[in-house]
Amino acid sequence: MASVLILTGSPSVVSRTAALAGHVADDLVADGHEVQVLHLRDLPAEAVLAADTAHPSIAAAVRAVIAADAVVVATPIYKASYSGLLKVFLDLLPQSALQGKAVLPLATGGTVAHLLAIDYSLRPVLVSLGARHITTGRFVLDVHIDHRSGGPVIVDEATIACLDRTSAIFRAELRSSDAQVTALAAASA
Repeated sequence: MASVLILTGSPSVVSRTAALAGHVADDLVADGHEVQVLHLRDLPAEAVLAADTAHPSIAAAVRAVIAADAVVVATPIYKASYSGLLKVFLDLLPQSALQGKAVLPLATGGTVAHLLAIDYSLRPVLVSLGARHITTGRFVLDVHIDHRSGGPVIVDEATIACLDRTSAIFRAELRSSDAQVTALAAASA
C-alpha cells in the first residue's frame, strides 16, 4: 500500500481544515495505507518565512513530501485562494517534489464563492511541482464540519456522500499506482 503525506495548511490550532484532513486520513488508514500528517503551523515560522531549507524541521518536512507516494493537500480558503502558510511551504519545495505522485486537494471555506479556488489557484501550483495525477478535489463549507464536539466530523449527509466519493477516487488511484508498480517490478525480474 501507499505512503501518504497529508499537509494541512491552516494556521489555526483548532482547525476545520485539519479535522477534514483527519477524516480523509481515517479512510486511507482503513484502506491499508500508511498515513503521516504534517501540520504546517507546527513548523518554525522564522525558518519557513526565511526559506531556510537547511533548518532541520524544514529539511525533514521537504524530505517527507519527496518520500511520500501520494500527497493530500488540505487548506482553508482565504480571499479566494489557499492559505499563505501553504504557499510559503510549497515555495520551499524543489520543482519536482510531487513528480510521479497522486495528489488530492481539499479545501474549506465559509462561502460557496470560494468553490473554484482549488482549480484556479491551487491546482496550477501542484501541476508546476510535477504532480502525476491530481484527483478531483473537494471543497467543504465550514458549517458542514464539526471540529470540536468529538462527534462525527462531517455533519451534512450530502457532504459526507461527496467526500466519500472523493476519497474513494483517490484511494482507487493509489491502488492503481500500486498495481502498476507491482507489474513493472514483475516485468523487470
